[in-house]
Amino acid sequence: MRTSAARGILRTMELNPIAVAIPAFFMLIAVEVGVSWAKGRAVYRLHDAVTDLSCGISSQVSVAFLKGLTLVAYVAVFEHLRLTELPGGSAWTWVLAIVAYDLLYYAWHRASHRVNVLWAAHVVHHQSQDYNLAVALRQAVLTSVTSIPFYLPLAILGVPPWVYALTGAINTLYQFWIHTRLVGRLGPLEWVLNTPSHHRVHHGINPSCIDRNHAGMFIVWDRLFGTFAAEPPGEPVYGTVKPHRSWNPLWANVASWVDLWRLSASCTRWQDRIWAWLAPPEWRPAEQGGAVAIPDIDRSTAPLWDSTPYPGSAAYVLAWFLPIAVAVTAFIQLEGALALPDKVAVGGLIVATVLAWGALFEGRAWGLWLEKARLVAVALAAGALAAEGALPQWALAPVAVALVAIPRQTNRLVQL
Repeated sequence: MRTSAARGILRTMELNPIAVAIPAFFMLIAVEVGVSWAKGRAVYRLHDAVTDLSCGISSQVSVAFLKGLTLVAYVAVFEHLRLTELPGGSAWTWVLAIVAYDLLYYAWHRASHRVNVLWAAHVVHHQSQDYNLAVALRQAVLTSVTSIPFYLPLAILGVPPWVYALTGAINTLYQFWIHTRLVGRLGPLEWVLNTPSHHRVHHGINPSCIDRNHAGMFIVWDRLFGTFAAEPPGEPVYGTVKPHRSWNPLWANVASWVDLWRLSASCTRWQDRIWAWLAPPEWRPAEQGGAVAIPDIDRSTAPLWDSTPYPGSAAYVLAWFLPIAVAVTAFIQLEGALALPDKVAVGGLIVATVLAWGALFEGRAWGLWLEKARLVAVALAAGALAAEGALPQWALAPVAVALVAIPRQTNRLVQL
């Protein structure tokens, strides 16, 4: 491996702007909650927002294990197939990288709405029937893998790996703020940039909104390639054409794969069984009536889904949210220093946490037992990490407090 490519890998692996931005994300979400409350607008529902964040947490845990695959693929192409090596210190390299990345993001995003195997991964981001900043963090586990081939042209052009990684982070960070209902149209900026107005259309399930406005930063791609739609009068209905009815972040990532498998298995012709994975989401075989029409819809015909949670579960989850958010931020920033068994243990505990939250919101008994097991496992894992020197001794104090509180916390939930 060439020295420059090796340096690029090391610099890329050390960079995680998303982890640095997490506190800002939460602060801006809090601001949006406050502003919406002051305006008398119902922009947030607790169960939905927590599930959005749970999906984002699960996605970030998966990235800790999958980002190596993404970088290996990019660096391999950069190492062996690049036409040149663009200087990372040049402003023109950054302009090219940002614009080209967004064009390739458009290609991936559009394909992810038109190819079932890609849609099954991406659909997680669209499942919420709300639209707010928390939805921006509702990300899928597998999209970091499905997007790999789409960005390889940057490697061929000679964009250094660390520039590619930072450009991707810039693109992702930009898209956070456009997930809001509180910002209207922005005048001349609407012609060039992707804005909240444009992106509200993208998340709509009204027929005029389906498969529109795929851009990340620059809406010019949609205008050039015929996928642009202006926001219609009145607000779009958000979510997916087939509503997702669960607060379970694992099921959010699995449900569409199960549906796709069932669709493929239901086909009588082997050609259709294969095509089902590559077809657009509305496709159905001829014996099942052909393509599904997108129904005209409004909120009266698409009521918001909710569940019957365990009483007190909302307050319980909110009490745990801040320490878990701190733990997640620390994990994704420092996971490179953890041995693989420790990384698996900590990542598994984080995912178990959000699974338990979803189960409590749905009133499922197994969520109570998972929460009990999680609390005990957290205490044991913290002790083991401290013994190995991977966790400072002072961090055991709050863990000990939680361990003492376990009987009160879990018994209260069981009694409720």
